[in-house]
Amino acid sequence: MKATKEEEKAYGDYIKKVTPIHNTAFNVLRAFVSGGLICLVGEFLNELLAGQGLSQEVAGAWTQIILIGTSVLLTGLNLFPEIAKFAGAGVLVPITGFANSVVAPAIEYKKEGQVFGIGVKIFTISGPVILYGVVVSWLLGVIYYILHLTGILSGGMG
Repeated sequence: MKATKEEEKAYGDYIKKVTPIHNTAFNVLRAFVSGGLICLVGEFLNELLAGQGLSQEVAGAWTQIILIGTSVLLTGLNLFPEIAKFAGAGVLVPITGFANSVVAPAIEYKKEGQVFGIGVKIFTISGPVILYGVVVSWLLGVIYYILHLTGILSGGMG
């Protein structure tokens, strides 16, 4: 059954009506500013902690813990999705987004129990990132080791 011109026009009008219009430049600007603000907060925390006498390494670790903890708390309070809707990739790409990707499935499936809910679903999104990150780093380490053994690369191994 072929649609008439009138039906096609009505369908086209409907599609235009329900399809969201994205302002790419504005979305990129929002992501840039929000990601920059997260980095600014991180740097502020890092400098504040280093100023309290912590080494740069320890201050950096505490900064990461605070940013991850804040992301987990905001996810648990169901505020992170609203922030992410506004900020876009600016909040999803840094460590805060990774923490959210681990916690959100666990919260969603907690009603199914500790093992079959949280245990199974907690790494739904972040699991592949961890898996492929470990596999690729191992593979690159093997390649580096072989190149070092053959003399193609020198130094850096010990």
